[in-house]
Amino acid sequence: MRTVRLYVNCPLAASFALELPPEASHYVGKVLRAKPEQSLQLFNGDGQEYSATVTALNKKSVTVAIQETTNGQAPSPLHTHLGQVMSRGDRMDYAIQKATEMGVNQITPLSSERCEVKLDPKRLEKRLHHWRQIAISACEQSGRSDVPTIHEPMLLSQWIDTVQAQQKLVLHPHNTVRLTELATPTSCALLIGPEGGLTEAEVSTAQAQDFQAMLMGPRILRTETAPVASLALLQHLWGDY
Repeated sequence: MRTVRLYVNCPLAASFALELPPEASHYVGKVLRAKPEQSLQLFNGDGQEYSATVTALNKKSVTVAIQETTNGQAPSPLHTHLGQVMSRGDRMDYAIQKATEMGVNQITPLSSERCEVKLDPKRLEKRLHHWRQIAISACEQSGRSDVPTIHEPMLLSQWIDTVQAQQKLVLHPHNTVRLTELATPTSCALLIGPEGGLTEAEVSTAQAQDFQAMLMGPRILRTETAPVASLALLQHLWGDY
């Protein structure tokens, strides 16, 4: 019987009986069709892992017993904050999923001059919930014990002015810096443009706020590929790869 890894948004503790939240109960009871004695590995983003066993099921709820707590997967020593201009279709979903697998700590969806995504308040709430669920699922799959923060979307100019990081980078196909020439930071902000790219004015604004322009090799990457490749490189140079 395989052990299922599951995120639950509630306090957890060893030697504790817990009725799973509705969404988790539905997944365990209806999707997995779990039986009593099914093993579960629970986490809630606090950095710990909780071994549990299903003890009771009914049509609406699942109860588990938590046996023990262990230290979860250690986060990367490099704290990364991705500023990703929003894209259409499933491109943004892919970027969030893969960035989470790459160990990103924060993601802020951005709106820029060439951004083609417009979200009214009702759609925004749904998209934020959707993106956060994608990040949670990626944590469940990848073994992460922490969950990245998905912030509400903001204007690119606002993010550039307010984001805090020891090293700030903007992906740009023309002006570039060698990352190996930079001192090893403990935190990094990474700006990725939309499908049509950032405007020269936007890149100049970022550079005025101490963003270094970075080139990812000789090929132009798609907006959903760029964060994955960039974060992998940053983790290799400064993180835990």
